[in-house]
Amino acid sequence: MTRARRTATAMALAALATCCTGGAATQPTFTGDVAPLLFKNCAPCHHPGGPGPFALISYEDARKHARQIAKVTGRRYMPPWPPDAGHGRFVGERHLTDAEIETLRAWAAAGAPEGDPLRMPAAPMYSAGWQLGTPDLVLREAEPFVVPAEGGDVFWNLVLPSTVTGTRYVRAMEILPGNARLVHHANVLLDTSGAGRALDAQSPGPGFPGMDLTLASNRFEPDSHFLFWKPGTPALVERPDMAWRLEPGTDLILNMHLQPSGRSEPIQPAIGLYFSERPATRVPMLLQLEHDGALDIPPGDAQFEVTDALVLPVPVEVLGVYPHAHYLGKIVEGTAKLPDGSVQWLIRISDWDMKWQGVYQLADPLSLPKGTVLSMRWIFDNSSSNVRNPHTPPQRVRGGNRAIDEMAHLWVQVLPARPEDRLTLQEALMRARLVKYPGDFVALANLGSVLESQGRLDEAIARLQQAVNTRPDSAVVRNTLATSLRAANRPADALKEFERALQIDPAYADAEYNLGTTLLALNRPAEALPFLRHVTAAHPDDGAALSDLGAAYAMLKRFDQAATALEASLRINPGNAQAHYNLGLIAASRREMPRAVREFEQAARIDPTNREIATALAEARAALKR
Repeated sequence: MTRARRTATAMALAALATCCTGGAATQPTFTGDVAPLLFKNCAPCHHPGGPGPFALISYEDARKHARQIAKVTGRRYMPPWPPDAGHGRFVGERHLTDAEIETLRAWAAAGAPEGDPLRMPAAPMYSAGWQLGTPDLVLREAEPFVVPAEGGDVFWNLVLPSTVTGTRYVRAMEILPGNARLVHHANVLLDTSGAGRALDAQSPGPGFPGMDLTLASNRFEPDSHFLFWKPGTPALVERPDMAWRLEPGTDLILNMHLQPSGRSEPIQPAIGLYFSERPATRVPMLLQLEHDGALDIPPGDAQFEVTDALVLPVPVEVLGVYPHAHYLGKIVEGTAKLPDGSVQWLIRISDWDMKWQGVYQLADPLSLPKGTVLSMRWIFDNSSSNVRNPHTPPQRVRGGNRAIDEMAHLWVQVLPARPEDRLTLQEALMRARLVKYPGDFVALANLGSVLESQGRLDEAIARLQQAVNTRPDSAVVRNTLATSLRAANRPADALKEFERALQIDPAYADAEYNLGTTLLALNRPAEALPFLRHVTAAHPDDGAALSDLGAAYAMLKRFDQAATALEASLRINPGNAQAHYNLGLIAASRREMPRAVREFEQAARIDPTNREIATALAEARAALKR
């Protein structure tokens, strides 16, 4: 029986080494068998100028490393592809089959023969510059950041103002890291609040430190994309119907994980954006499963478990997943349990390694019905047997924002069926967070913002007031609370909160603008005017603010200045019915009835159900006849 087993094994290995041209056993060659495998699975990192330590494009490149290639592929250390087979199918999978691994082993064992040069496939081409051609917009920090020579991993953020003057739609994004050897990976966050600029101002030089950023916003913006990059990944190209929106005043924060090389080196990365004229028709959203608050891992514990779950309140399609932990992470599992009891795998990684983390797009979107339970399970190994443990001997590790702390995350990108479902999902996420962390500022602020967007003002005000009580110095949340109070017809309370937000952050343009428009609505144009003038001076491309400035001038009977502001507003946004209406009123006050009729007619075309505009138009037409 032993001899039979050995014979069968020898026959299997011989079969693996048999080429596909006629069935005769031949030695694999570089040109005929190895080059196609290297070009597909290795060259994206191992090319001249790439992040790999050596190139694997030419025969000479590969021959010098033949035994090393056989060894690391035989251990399945290379090519790096952490997800376990059979637990989800993903775009760009780099699993080598047993037969392909044997081909590489047999080629190295035979002395790495070159083979027929005529059989050599075309080598992939890599550019040191932009892979997609010249971007429509390039964002780059004015001065480089110097990565220190020594120490642990560095997590650094650069704030890059977008400089767009109108709403743009981004179909693709590319990052040039400046020095790919120093950049382990990077994320891009969109900041409309100015929070990144404030943090940048507090830190010397370009940028500021931090790993996992939480950026507050005064409005709920549910369109969420995986803006993730790591060496060897292609440029990020969105689906044609899912270009992401970039508004004026938005900063892009480049959140980088840097690894010192042993000497001080400058790095000056750039982000390239490629625009589309086609707005998105489908808007994805990121759902975060996490439970960092449960992370308190004793030294020596090799099986510390952290879980989280979310019941989907609406049907969705899952597009991709992004697991994240640090050095103690060992196993991560993501599943979807459907209402019928069946379970679908989202992902499983049985040997987590932070340096190979990445975003995994599903090969086919996964449709999940309402009531599905998304679940995350992490196992952490804080024992001395964990070769990646940063502490010798092991130490107690808690959740936190440093590399030596831990995190337990699983991001799931979903596509809701209806636009309004995004608010329902956000509400479910924040309520689930409050169950884990009662009184949590982020959850209270975000839940209040969602409730305000849904018109549930009493609930919104209560949650936002809780958030303000938790963090009284948050200008953003005070501004959101004030807008809810104004919508609930409590203008006096709203004014107090807007004023308090400006006391906390005198440069907060949104609060200044809201304060001005609230005063205007209270028929206090003289008090509103300084705020509106300051906002428009700082943001001359803000059509809405110019329109309100024009209204303030008109209420003060400063008609020439009012007309100038309103006309400037309409050059930016010709579809502003209120600006046309106010210009009509000014023309009528000057007895310029043909102009008044034209402006009222334009306002009526834009807003045909507005009775005030209809009445003014009828009166102007009657006056014109007289």
